[in-house]
Amino acid sequence: MKKGYFCKIQSVSKFNFQQIMADKKAQESLDPEVKIQSAIGNTENFIMRNGRKLLIALIVVFVIVGGFYGYKYFVAGPRAEKAASMMFMAEQHFVADSFNLALNGDGNFDGFLKVIDKYGSTPQGNLAQHYAGICYLQLGQYEEALAHLKKYSAPKGVPGALLEAQNYGLQGDACVQLQNYKEAASMYQKAIGASDNGLTAPYYLKKIGLVYEKLGDNAKALEAYKTISGSYAGSMEARDIQKYIGRLEQL
Repeated sequence: MKKGYFCKIQSVSKFNFQQIMADKKAQESLDPEVKIQSAIGNTENFIMRNGRKLLIALIVVFVIVGGFYGYKYFVAGPRAEKAASMMFMAEQHFVADSFNLALNGDGNFDGFLKVIDKYGSTPQGNLAQHYAGICYLQLGQYEEALAHLKKYSAPKGVPGALLEAQNYGLQGDACVQLQNYKEAASMYQKAIGASDNGLTAPYYLKKIGLVYEKLGDNAKALEAYKTISGSYAGSMEARDIQKYIGRLEQL
């Protein structure tokens, strides 16, 4: 994926292993003959009492499972492929810093807005919201940038967390441009919380420090700068952070 963007990582569900083992041990504690007779009797009684409900439940399960796989392989899969194909040229324009073309297309190829309109429910459509937010930010349309950035939903996992941090950080940048410094500080704080690592955390800590200075809260700004110095001493932001600290300590 272009410029360090990450593919969506799908999470997988887990069986309750401990509960299964507990049930198994409970069954094994019964005498084999008693266990068999009990199982047969309970099953027959259940079917006699709930035959119609059981049949309806089986039909419902069949429809749901069949519908899920049908949707996955015959609807969602092809839609995702079409969305990815549509996004290809938009991403090329994005990489070339042609943000208007990336956003709106050029008559021959569609842009991110068209991907959102047609395939907004796909992972590609979701990522197009993030792309569109960046394009609007670069074009100086900050309200539109915020609207699209807020609609993006990051996937789970480390790559998703990094992208979520960037998304919050971009929202903070848009808020700064709109001179909404209080909201910008909140967004930068969310960016730090989304992915607290040595690469992104000090970057947003420095930004949040500058925003707190704009808000006149030098104590919080100084705290942010000192966190960079103490917890992220090896980061690029730490190289000149002492002059920020020294300036505030002299006030």
